[in-house]
Amino acid sequence: MFPEGMDMSALLAQAQQMQAQLQSAQEELANSSFTGTSGGGLVEATMSGQGELTGLVIQPAAIDPEDADGLADLVMAAVRDAASQVQSAAADIMPDVPDMGALGF
Repeated sequence: MFPEGMDMSALLAQAQQMQAQLQSAQEELANSSFTGTSGGGLVEATMSGQGELTGLVIQPAAIDPEDADGLADLVMAAVRDAASQVQSAAADIMPDVPDMGALGF
């Protein structure tokens, strides 16, 4: 089943270390916040590292009663910007998973 000469205790230790790194990275991400902007800073959306919208700031200059759709577009763009930052940070924070082929599988 396992390649000859494979040290199962070393493999288990490596798996436990990867699990601890992953948990640490997830906690770091969860405790972070990310702010996206649109309209040159007219709208700011803040998200937690878990993707929850935690804040929204709309500058008065962004509010035009004749253009509610424009404001909605600015809000959506700011939220997308913050979400993109969360996704990018998640990709950067997560530890590299080793190639299982390199472990003999």
